[in-house]
Amino acid sequence: MPLINIKITKDGVSPEKKEELIQGATQLMVDVLGKNPASTFVIIDEVETDNWGIGGESVTQRRKQGS
Repeated sequence: MPLINIKITKDGVSPEKKEELIQGATQLMVDVLGKNPASTFVIIDEVETDNWGIGGESVTQRRKQGS
């Protein structure tokens, strides 16, 4: 029973795009590991950009600076 946890910044990703992520991640488990898609769980966590850091600064700050 695979569990896939996808973390993305909270940027208004559409429900359709999330569905694509769920379908694609599930299919990857089928293709690579031969897992049953009916028992493959996918969780998408959306993280505020203030709570996601890269190189010592938040994504919010990096985007303000154009990095």
